[in-house]
Amino acid sequence: MKNQRVVAVANQKGGVGKTTTVMNLGAALAAYEQTVLALDLDPQSNCTSGLGWEGGGATSYEVLEGLAALRDATVPTKFPGLDLLPARRDLVGAEVELLADEHRAQRLSQAFSSSPTDHQWVLIDCPPSLGLLTLNALAAADAVLIPIQCEYFALEGVSELVRTLERVRAVWNPDLAIDGAVLTLFDERVSLSHQVVSEVRRFFGDAVFETIIPRNVRLAEAPSFGRTILEYDMRSRGAQAYLRLADEVVRRRKDREHEALRAG
Repeated sequence: MKNQRVVAVANQKGGVGKTTTVMNLGAALAAYEQTVLALDLDPQSNCTSGLGWEGGGATSYEVLEGLAALRDATVPTKFPGLDLLPARRDLVGAEVELLADEHRAQRLSQAFSSSPTDHQWVLIDCPPSLGLLTLNALAAADAVLIPIQCEYFALEGVSELVRTLERVRAVWNPDLAIDGAVLTLFDERVSLSHQVVSEVRRFFGDAVFETIIPRNVRLAEAPSFGRTILEYDMRSRGAQAYLRLADEVVRRRKDREHEALRAG
C-alpha cells in the first residue's frame, strides 16, 4: 500500500542488535501511534519468542512457500499497534526448497502484492547472512536499516552488504534505499565504542542516525520475558533510546515525503 514503508533490518554479522531493534523500534513506533508489523524472517525466530508468541497458525515459512496469505498469518502482540508475522526454525528449509524457483528471491514481494496489510511500517528481522531469506527481504523492502555494534570489527562485512544492495537494485528492486545505520551496544566507558562511532560516521556520513543505542542490561533481559523494553522497563536507558530513534525515523520519513512532493 502507498502509505506503508517496508524496512529490512539487515547486517550479515550476528549479535549486532537486529532483533532487538525490530522488537523495540517497532514498539516505540507503535507508542507514537504508528501501526507496525514485525516480520520475522530469521530461522532462529528470536523476534517471535521475544514478542511472546506461543505457537499455532501459519508463519513466514508458509507465507514464502505460498501456503498462507501474509495478511492471514499476522497475529497481534501484547503491545497495542504492534503485530507479528512469526517464524519457526523450519524456515531454514525454505532456502533449500526455493532454490529451484526462478523467482525465489521475490517470494516475499509476491506475498506483499497478493495479500497487502494496512500497517504503516513493516520491519523485517533478517538472518545473519546474505542468503536467500535476506535477499527476499531486500527485494521486498523500500529501504534497509543497518544496525552496527560499537565493538571491534564493527564495519567488517558492511562493504559486502552494500555491494549486495547494489546487486539487488540492479536485478530486483531499483528503488531500494538505505534509511540509515543505527549504532548499537554502545558503552560510554569504553574508548573503543567512541572510536567506532567516529569510524561509522565517516563511512556512512549523514545516513547514521543521531540516536545511539546503549549497551543495557534491561534491553537484554526483556525478550526472555516475551516483552519489549517499553513493557519491561519504560524508564530504562534502552527504552528511552528506542523512543528517540522512533521519533528520528518518523521525522526522516516525513522529510523524505516533503522532498518528494517538492520535487514532483
